[in-house]
Amino acid sequence: MKKSILKMMAEASEAKDDQGALPARGRRGSPVVGNVGKALNTLSESSITVLDPAKIDASPYHDRFESDSEVGEEIENLAVSIKAEGQKIPVLVRPHPEQQGRYQLAYGHRRLAAIRRLASESETPGDIRIRAYIRPLTDKELLVEQSLENGVRENLTWIEQALWAHQLREAGFSSVAIEPVLGLSKTPLSLMLKVARALPLDIVRAIGRAKGVGRPKWMTLADACLAGGEAAATRIRALVGDPAFQAAEPARRIDLAVVAARGRPEKEKTPEIREIAHGDRVVGQVSRGRAGTTISIPRSEAAFAEWLETRLDTLADEFFSIPADKNGRRD
Repeated sequence: MKKSILKMMAEASEAKDDQGALPARGRRGSPVVGNVGKALNTLSESSITVLDPAKIDASPYHDRFESDSEVGEEIENLAVSIKAEGQKIPVLVRPHPEQQGRYQLAYGHRRLAAIRRLASESETPGDIRIRAYIRPLTDKELLVEQSLENGVRENLTWIEQALWAHQLREAGFSSVAIEPVLGLSKTPLSLMLKVARALPLDIVRAIGRAKGVGRPKWMTLADACLAGGEAAATRIRALVGDPAFQAAEPARRIDLAVVAARGRPEKEKTPEIREIAHGDRVVGQVSRGRAGTTISIPRSEAAFAEWLETRLDTLADEFFSIPADKNGRRD
């Protein structure tokens, strides 16, 4: 079973703060470093409040694909656990910056989703409450708190990490500050940011979180979208409503999106066909297409086919004995 966020934070080492730095996430198996000690102390000094889950809105920054079927199963399992054992770890919220009496979630969105599910199934939904810490947070501080939670989670997919890195970058964090959050060096992070900038968010979400799909496929799609411009995005959007696309695995959806982004191949032109006739009787056909010219003689005219075959060399010699003009034509 995964350790709780607070427990992992407590086990993390404490490091000096860098200006504009985010709490860092080491590579798999390494501890979380950065501002976690300070965050733990702040939370431990805060009192836990019980709130109406209906009054909590999602964070304006998204690090997860909540429409993914896998996510739905995880939330269902979490709801069962909370119903049986209670909510063990509080969520963190801030007062809503625009709506009095409401809150925005900093982290714990799956706990919130699970408790909302329990409320929807309860005969007395008004009695369902969620345990929460309340802290005033700026947008940057909110991103720091979400990054802190991401630092102790190991199952963000490649594209989820890319989109999260892009949101951090847009919020003003430097690449140097973002690198330790995702446990990446400069080049992999640069590629993530390239993909996140190249792909429209609605297209990425239509494909899904794509568990098990790494950088190469997403890079191929990003390159196809960059090359095709808005027309490429339009073709992909026309595709995503197709039942075959929706039923496909995420990796296959990316392949389909790449084909759409690049445009459909030109349809093969209908070959020109001329009949070879002897009076009213058709004894063969000459077909001209992109690949070349084909002479076709039916089995019923086998004698004619054999006669023609024995004369092909003579006909070739006759043709090439005719002087060619500057365009290679022989009349």
